[in-house]
Amino acid sequence: MEFFRASVVVFSGLAAAFAFPGAKAQQAQGTPETVIKVTSPRLVRDLYETPAAVSVVDTPDIREGQQRLQLDESLDTVPGLFFQNRYNFAQNLRLSTRGFGARAPFGIRGIRIQVDGIPYTLPDGQSQIDAVDLDSAQRIEVIRGPSSVQYGNASGGVIDITTARGDDQPAGTRLRQDVGSDDYYKTTAQANGSQGATSGIATMSWLNYNGYRDQSEVEKGLFNGRLSHKWNDGQRLTATFNALHTPKAEDPAGLTAAQVEEDRRQATPNAERLDAGQDVDQQTLGLLYEAPVSGAGELTVSTFFTRRDFTQQLPFPGPSLIAYDRQFYGISSDYQQGSAVAGLPLTWVVGADLHRQVDERRRYSVSFNGDVTAQTQEETQNGTTAAVFAQGDLAVTERFNLSLGTRFDRLRLSVDDNRLVDGDDSGSRTYDEFSGFAGASYRVAPRQQLYATIGTAFEAPTFTEFANPDGSGGFNPDIEPQQAVNREIGIRGGFGEGLSYDLALFSIRVDDEILPFEINNRTFYENAGRTERNGVELGVGWDISYTWRITSALTLADYTLRDFEDEQGNNADGNRLPGLPREQWVTEVEWRGDGRRFAALEWQYVGDLYAENSNQTKVSDYWLFGIRAGDTVRFGRQSLNLYGGIRNLLDEDYFSNIRINANADRPVEDRGYYEPAPGRTFYAGVEWVF
Repeated sequence: MEFFRASVVVFSGLAAAFAFPGAKAQQAQGTPETVIKVTSPRLVRDLYETPAAVSVVDTPDIREGQQRLQLDESLDTVPGLFFQNRYNFAQNLRLSTRGFGARAPFGIRGIRIQVDGIPYTLPDGQSQIDAVDLDSAQRIEVIRGPSSVQYGNASGGVIDITTARGDDQPAGTRLRQDVGSDDYYKTTAQANGSQGATSGIATMSWLNYNGYRDQSEVEKGLFNGRLSHKWNDGQRLTATFNALHTPKAEDPAGLTAAQVEEDRRQATPNAERLDAGQDVDQQTLGLLYEAPVSGAGELTVSTFFTRRDFTQQLPFPGPSLIAYDRQFYGISSDYQQGSAVAGLPLTWVVGADLHRQVDERRRYSVSFNGDVTAQTQEETQNGTTAAVFAQGDLAVTERFNLSLGTRFDRLRLSVDDNRLVDGDDSGSRTYDEFSGFAGASYRVAPRQQLYATIGTAFEAPTFTEFANPDGSGGFNPDIEPQQAVNREIGIRGGFGEGLSYDLALFSIRVDDEILPFEINNRTFYENAGRTERNGVELGVGWDISYTWRITSALTLADYTLRDFEDEQGNNADGNRLPGLPREQWVTEVEWRGDGRRFAALEWQYVGDLYAENSNQTKVSDYWLFGIRAGDTVRFGRQSLNLYGGIRNLLDEDYFSNIRINANADRPVEDRGYYEPAPGRTFYAGVEWVF
């Protein structure tokens, strides 16, 4: 806590020094930018030359009238993404794209997350996003398909978040206060500015929220600060510091169907008796160096260090108290240049990544009354990934491009057992993986593009997923990485000034799909033969007039298990992959008046899904409606932003999360799959900008 406070004070002071009256913020000059550049595929290019399903979300969609609590607020109109668990801060948001990430009972698996070039995905494939600061986020890029060529292990999709540097918005200070249902309070302060070639920004927030269900209170502090300096020759160095302090995030656990019927708001008895939940402290420091190099090239080097202290009491007795101290650090570099091959323009990038995680992990056995009775685990987990990659775009004609990419990863996971009273469970696994990608892009018109791609991806089990179901330690010898082949055809473009569209058809085959199951309340993992994933994603934006805009995202997909027998011995061949709906449709209608006055109505449909591999338990589909609105009152150079919203406007009963394959050793009716979502909730806020 003291480290968090000291860090916040130092960075806030530095950023505030640039925000005093008279400081000049960099202003945009010239005509509006008409070319959308994307950087998440690592080969920087125009969106309409990118042979991949990439979506870009900018500042208004992230900030206007939003609570800025979870990524789903900003990304719900991106086709292909499915979000769960936004209201359980002990388990954190679950996110999947094209089926990748669906298996996670908590947190994120199989999807690469990075913020300002700093990876939030560990070498073993786990991702935590509780430290993502949406109050300072300015841009989010989403790659919706497998991306191992760019990022290696656990890259079934990519979420690339960029926060402000201080010179990319007018200098000043923002103070914001939010309130809402279920004792929701969030306070935010931000200061930014620039002096000469140096700029800075600091954002700090504190969240208190009692939650809809019993045993779901959260207290969370978050700080994000950046300092940046530019040189005349185009060089730029940016330092980023992020700190998270979560002293309380309670976990109400999953309910059975009977418990939901009795009381949707209740927590399980064990969750309350044991005070299930987690507390977290994390600090991250990153440095990003960008420089032009002679020969029209661009060099980027980034390095980072993350420290995370974590303790969690799971909602059941037994070996359920988990703690670890983590160090995660690394360096990445890439060099991009334009050249020519046989007289044809070639844009290429080469790079390397070296990342390492070191977890000092402990697990304790807890009695029914919450007493710690024994230590059951003490080990050091090491994950190291070293990789090199290369990509290139060859312009065969002015309209037709060919793209190729390859990557080699060496991933080593090791466990050093420091508790030898029950034997030495030390061990290691090493994987050498090649990934490949080929694509073609045809520019039908300046804003019309056709593309087709094929690529491979891999995903290793995480340390948690390597646990042995038989109760012994070490690595489960029966689980292996899953391998995917992704095929995709897409078309994107726009008509006139007001209509844009993005259509993608995909077909993915995954061998050795990794899926969870539970025994005695503990989650274990197995390879599920293979899966087939086929679908279509459509995103549409239509500016009907200066006042009205419609944004819509439709996803239709079929996720099917093949060659798989479940943990009860049932033949699951042909069953649907659990935890995923076949249909999703999100539409937002937005009205804008004079100044910054706005109102938006959003509706969302989520199709039914199954809670387990055997497809015995179907979870019903649902519709959600929500509204938000805001206005700005100006006082000279100062302004007051007023905003508010209603979520679940029609008070629909639905589940914010389904714990798939939960309690597989129990009868279906006694399995705790369900985490009920809040009914109709309100929030409102005021922001003073000066």
